[in-house]
Amino acid sequence: MGHRLSRIYTRTGDDGTTGLGDGTRVPKDHPRVEAFGSVDEANSAIGTVLAVAELPQPVRVCLTRVQHDLFDLGAELCIPGHRVIGAAHVERLEKELDEFNATLPPLKEFILPGGGAAAAACHLARTICRRAERRAWSLARAETVAAEGLIYLNRLSDLLFVIARILARSDGGDALWRGTPPAEADRQSSG
Repeated sequence: MGHRLSRIYTRTGDDGTTGLGDGTRVPKDHPRVEAFGSVDEANSAIGTVLAVAELPQPVRVCLTRVQHDLFDLGAELCIPGHRVIGAAHVERLEKELDEFNATLPPLKEFILPGGGAAAAACHLARTICRRAERRAWSLARAETVAAEGLIYLNRLSDLLFVIARILARSDGGDALWRGTPPAEADRQSSG
């Protein structure tokens, strides 16, 4: 195991830089920092989902395992050349996604991010996960990033969408989007 922090502030970042896991110092807005920082945000948002309500045990187990994976992915992105997330991680997500989705009615309309506190928190985690995926792709355009981590984030956002639907079921169901009819939209924009 690496270093343990005995002191939380070090003052080394006061100049606008931060240290990567390999000791390299980079600007705090470097694409690598944006990528692992967004993965950390996604992990925190999943922690919120786990904290807001009683969850079905399979969902709780799945999301807890995902939190561990995201911590590993953050470390992978923080240490250039480090690899943790592999094809088995992606395959496990796909299996869980298929199992959870099999319990849901087919989706015939777009849904709004809502459906109760837990479902809404899960939708927020999903959108943060999508941002983490975008940030990781931005990094991958400039530096080497393992494909499995990118794919993992893509599958995870899909999994979070399905879990949000599961959580919404116990709170009245999906909140369906009912687009504004064109005539009404014209009235609203001219009013």
